[in-house]
Parts: sequence; C-alpha cells; structure tokens
Amino acid sequence: MRGAARAARGRAGQLLPRSSAPGPAPPPLLLLLAVLLGGAGAQYSSDLCSWKGSGLTHEAHRKEVEQVYLRCSAGTVEWMYPTGALIVNLRPNTFAPAKHLTVCIKPASGSSGANIYLEKTGVLRLLVRDGEHGPRRVRCFGLDQGGLFVEASPQQDISRRTTGFQYEMVHRRSGSDLLALSAPCRPCSDTEVLLAVCTSDFVVRGSIQNVTNEPEQQESAIYLQVSRLYRQKSRVFQPAPQGAGQWQGHIKTLLECGVRPGHGDFLFTGQMHFGEARLGCAPRFADFQRMYRDAEEKGLNPCEISTE
Repeated sequence: MRGAARAARGRAGQLLPRSSAPGPAPPPLLLLLAVLLGGAGAQYSSDLCSWKGSGLTHEAHRKEVEQVYLRCSAGTVEWMYPTGALIVNLRPNTFAPAKHLTVCIKPASGSSGANIYLEKTGVLRLLVRDGEHGPRRVRCFGLDQGGLFVEASPQQDISRRTTGFQYEMVHRRSGSDLLALSAPCRPCSDTEVLLAVCTSDFVVRGSIQNVTNEPEQQESAIYLQVSRLYRQKSRVFQPAPQGAGQWQGHIKTLLECGVRPGHGDFLFTGQMHFGEARLGCAPRFADFQRMYRDAEEKGLNPCEISTE
C-alpha cells in the first residue's frame, strides 16, 4: 500500500507542474489532482446556460470537486460559500470546431472566495485571482486551450463570499471581432474596417452627440445620433423621438481611448459583449467610402454595403 501511494504521488508530481502565472504561487491544487486520479468524491451538475450552487452542500470533512456542464454560448456561474472546487465544462450549442471558438469570462462585481484557472491535461494557468474583478478584468482564451477550474481559497469564514462570473463564446475571426477587448484604441486598417462591416453585431452611420466618462468603471459611454442603420443586434439603437428616420443609442469603450464629441459622420461598428455594445472600428464615413471604392475596383470587398 505504501509503495502504491508513493507511485501515485510520483505520477501526480508529473501531472501538475507549478503554474507559471505571475505573483505569489497558488495554493497546492490537490483537488484537481484527486479528480484526475479518481481519488476524490465528486458531484455533477448540468444546465443549459447558467449554474448557481453552494459549497454548503459538500460534506464538511470532504473537499469535493463538482463537475458543471454548460451548453450555451453565453451564461453565468454563481458559486455561494465556495468550498472545494468546480470544473466548468463548456460545450457550445454549435457545430463549430473548438479551435474556431474563443471564450471570454468577466468576474462579477464583488466576486471573491476562489481563484479561476485555465486547465488542460493537468497544467494550470491562473486567469483570475481571488478578489480580482472590475470592468477591465475580462479574460479570453481559445476553447481548445482548456477548460475552467475554479478552486476555493482557504478561508476561516466563508460567509458573505460568492464567486461569480459571466462567460460567452464567440467565433474566432481574423478581423476585429475581439478588437474591443484586445486593443480597443488602436485604429483599424482598411482590411479590418471592411471585414468589420461584414461581421460586426452593429453597423451604423452617425455622429457623436455626447460622451460621458465613468472613471470608476474606467469606461466611456458614447451617445450617437444615427442617420443610417445597416445592422444591429439586441436593439442597441432605438428610433429617435424627433423621427425623420433618425435613431439613437450608446456604445462603450475604454476611458483611455479619449473619445470626445466632434463634428462629422462616422461609420461605427462593434460587437455585443456581456450584454453591452462595445466599439470596434469607427472610421470617418468619408474614409470608409474611399476604402470601399478602392476595394470594389480590385474586387476585394468581402461583402456589399451602401456607401451613400
């Protein structure tokens, strides 16, 4: 028996190298090890989009690992009184291969009590440290890079602690679909603009009426007057009270981008992320007309759109 235990410990040491995440080393990940070796009690939960549970359902003397299966492209996880660990299995309701999907998670405000890791074949990478949350704490990774392992932090008192986050999956593209998350202030190239017109969740022509800055959220809300609505999701833009074919609505970007009200028409494109419209490419409309005409003459337009 002792020899078998030593062999198991040896295999375990090879299975889980220490995380290379910056900062203090995470606590020993014995719970994941136990599940992979079949030595720990586990619970299993399944839901279509979201999961809500409590660590109080675990036996006090056992540090259990619960398997959670989510089969939507977006949803939430809320874990009250976290103890033990969760393995969150994301199975999208799409036929797209995993290598073509990107997963983004956004910790809930006030989330605490657990660390969130990306796990693949026993190797862990820290995504969100316990207590780390805020508007800019979105983490994205390819679905083929692994799954989510959520480990409760050792606590003397687990009351008033809830670990929560939103998740969403998007098709990975070579254009600007994740520009609002990865480099929102960088100007788009001509190719990125033309691709954004074809693939964005919203495409409108309009002008900036007002910008309100939210320092605590490190974001800016851009209020638009829209003269041409090409495409939108989730009814971001609503008919303006004055009518005459005008629309209005607002989109968000990071405060550091320094967006200000100004004259002239722009082509605004972007994506819906966690229920909010996020700014992607936004060239002046005259510049977009030039890009489109140049691409049209060369037969390189990825899709057709009116430039009038």
